Amino acid sequence: MSLGTVGWVDITVPDAEKLRDFYCSVVGWTHQSVDMGGYSDFSMITPAGQGAAGVCHARGPNANIPPVWLVYFMVADAAAAAATCTANGGEVLVGPKPVGGGQFAVIRDPAGAVCALFQAG
Repeated sequence: MSLGTVGWVDITVPDAEKLRDFYCSVVGWTHQSVDMGGYSDFSMITPAGQGAAGVCHARGPNANIPPVWLVYFMVADAAAAAATCTANGGEVLVGPKPVGGGQFAVIRDPAGAVCALFQAG
């Protein structure tokens, strides 16, 4: 993924199984379980077999993530980008934290929109 592009999208909710099934029915996705150590989140798969999005439980490392479709922007350094977010009137909601071989942070911009920053490992 190129820096500055959207690298992934997911949603975090209290009942991930229910929402997973909703999108399987409505959009035609299937899913693969992602082991989260005691429970599973879900990687949603298009009919063509491509990864489309994540559907996650609001627990463990995702406990404080709001229930919105969260866009992950690719950055060179998640910690530096999170610090720049704060310096420019934004707020860091989660992280930066390690995940999937990289680092991520969830931020709120000055207009109130929530997104994530992802640094590949």
